[in-house]
Amino acid sequence: MAHDFPLFGDPHGPSPELSREAVLAAVEARLIATFGEPGGRAAVTFLGTDRIEVLRFGPDADGLVRYTTLGMAAAPMADPTAMVADQVRGPRAELVLTVRGGRDDVLRSLATFAATPQVEGLVVAPGGSLDLGAPLWAGAPFTSVLVAEPGGLVPDLDLDEPADPVHFLPLLPMTPNEAGWKRVHGAAALQERWLSQGTDLRDPDRRGVRLD
Repeated sequence: MAHDFPLFGDPHGPSPELSREAVLAAVEARLIATFGEPGGRAAVTFLGTDRIEVLRFGPDADGLVRYTTLGMAAAPMADPTAMVADQVRGPRAELVLTVRGGRDDVLRSLATFAATPQVEGLVVAPGGSLDLGAPLWAGAPFTSVLVAEPGGLVPDLDLDEPADPVHFLPLLPMTPNEAGWKRVHGAAALQERWLSQGTDLRDPDRRGVRLD
């Protein structure tokens, strides 16, 4: 992959360091190539963490608005059981939420989710869930999200070796009942329920699916 400037520092040094600025520039370029120029952005900084931005794209011709984080992929997510965190290798990701019509007050919720690897040492991965403990936006029936498989919406972004690629992970809002059912039966079972009932996961006002 070609870059306008190197992702790594001195290749002859003892341990090359990945440039945060270059990674985030490449991530933003991938998002713009996929969705076009963002219509807005907001930045949030939590105590003891690096800045997280949330970009807003759309609405598109179908009225869909995409919200994406920018900043989570700057560093690899560390295994919480590791004694020493690897500063280059390890999973990297950004989050993508699609809402029909948009809900701009979801920005802080997304930034909170994106900061969890720094704050809690959590590795965000497909099949997992992120719980806000409050509505994702004002009046939302959802308090958590299911992390879905990457690749369908935004292609993975390959970085220079030895760094892992950046995955763009879709977030699927869950009602409290759905989140509780998922904890017992698993992500695949919940997704099957959504599929079998024709659930529009982009609908900000949808009701929870039948789980009996």
